[in-house]
Amino acid sequence: MASIDEHILKAAKEIVVKFIECGRLSPTGFAETFQSVYKTVDETVKSRQKPPEKVPEARIVAPAPKPHNSVKKP
Repeated sequence: MASIDEHILKAAKEIVVKFIECGRLSPTGFAETFQSVYKTVDETVKSRQKPPEKVPEARIVAPAPKPHNSVKKP
């Protein structure tokens, strides 16, 4: 799976490409707009990430011994 940074990069690129396709941005303005969009997406995503939760260590518990039937059959 791609890292968060790769997803941010792809999202920023798609946003700027859509601006160009819709005529709201000239291809010559790609570099400047891309930096602005990338920074905004990056800050937004990373400000909403939760810090990783600590997973409690698993304990291996041995099963209780089964009782022995000490009754002998005749």
